[in-house]
Amino acid sequence: MASALRAKGRGLICAIGLAAALSAGCAQSASLFGRRSIVLAYQNGRGAPAPVVARYAIDEGGEFVLDRQAHHAFIKFNDSQEVWSLAPFRGPRGDIIYKNDVSEPVLRATKLGGMTVFTPRRPEGAAAALIGPGAPLRLATLGPVLLYQHLYQASVRSSRAAQHQIEVDAPDVDPNSDGLIADTASVVIEAMIDLAGRPGGHAILARLATIAIQTGSHPAVALRGKVVAISVDPTLGFAGRPSSERILQALGAR
Repeated sequence: MASALRAKGRGLICAIGLAAALSAGCAQSASLFGRRSIVLAYQNGRGAPAPVVARYAIDEGGEFVLDRQAHHAFIKFNDSQEVWSLAPFRGPRGDIIYKNDVSEPVLRATKLGGMTVFTPRRPEGAAAALIGPGAPLRLATLGPVLLYQHLYQASVRSSRAAQHQIEVDAPDVDPNSDGLIADTASVVIEAMIDLAGRPGGHAILARLATIAIQTGSHPAVALRGKVVAISVDPTLGFAGRPSSERILQALGAR
């Protein structure tokens, strides 16, 4: 089923950034998603691997879910709506380094089961303990009515952030793409809210009129005049759409 969906309005969603990875045995650091930072060091008492989908508690407060069932790992903090897609790369000493879609390190996993993740709030690192298995991070099928409501709310919030009307347009939605398109709309809004709080951000937002989300062969984002053009690939799940950091990059904010 294909349908054209369009939403208008005003509003805002808070964006939470994440930050970069650091080896468990060295003082190297990086900017994770440009904003957050926490160091995670976990290894259970028996040295057994953590579940492929696991929940972690951070000693300074907060939790996150890490889902490593697919080639891309997905991570979601409990204080953020965004699910981040991470691609694995081989690191030194057999470590696996997970990077986001703007090539920033986010996690480092060692052969012994330790992990590291960073934020500016705790650049020196904070331990996190395994709580137990977690629920997989998956997209839901919404149907046309719920999707329309979702896009309408996204348009309301983005318009409030930009201080003028922003239209959200999804012209080629079908049952295979509605969940990803709805999630993409939320991620775009998070990027716009983040942009509104940055120096010069309102000047960029003032030039925008439409967020156009359509399906394609790979995830992409580009600024075309007054249109933020987003391409998503529903076959890849969360990895099939750009992150808020990649959207900010396309808008010239990074």
